[in-house]
Amino acid sequence: MKILFDFLPILLFFIAYKIYDIYVATAVIIVASIAQVGLFWLKHHRVEKMHLITLVLVVILGGATIFLHNPLFIYWKPTIVNWLFALVFLGSQFIGQKNVLQRMLEEQITLTSQAVWLRLNMAWVAFFIVMGAVNLYVAFNFEENTWVNFKLFGMMGLTIVFVIGQSLYLAQYIMPEDDETPIKKAQPERSSIDV
Repeated sequence: MKILFDFLPILLFFIAYKIYDIYVATAVIIVASIAQVGLFWLKHHRVEKMHLITLVLVVILGGATIFLHNPLFIYWKPTIVNWLFALVFLGSQFIGQKNVLQRMLEEQITLTSQAVWLRLNMAWVAFFIVMGAVNLYVAFNFEENTWVNFKLFGMMGLTIVFVIGQSLYLAQYIMPEDDETPIKKAQPERSSIDV
């Protein structure tokens, strides 16, 4: 359900584009993003950073697209969002004891080592960088209609494939629920009698 809620503005953008054009679709994604943040706040009394960052970029770049009647700005939005997330995930490696991914997921899963969290976080950094670059490639080398299709189906599909791959990788490092401490080598029991 949360995935649908997160992708709703993009889905509405896609529908509006197919019915009207890029400018109406841009206005729709601005309104949908504002509604998304507002509804989330009403329900949870907080705002998700991802929604807020996306909203700010949609309003700025979408507003520029509509005001200047130039779709170039909205083409850049997915790339900027992805590269900002890459920067945040990368920066989290050096700030604090836990990276962003560990902070987000450690309540749901316990991994066998800190190194696994590092590798997973860096995999997301690489994924965000690649997604941003692929968006630009599609936006500037194909027709607008192809880019709109890619924005919904391609980006969502690539994200799902990446998450499945990461889940398969994670499976070997998830600790059983009954064991809350990392696996350690068994220590021989000491005798109570000193020899």
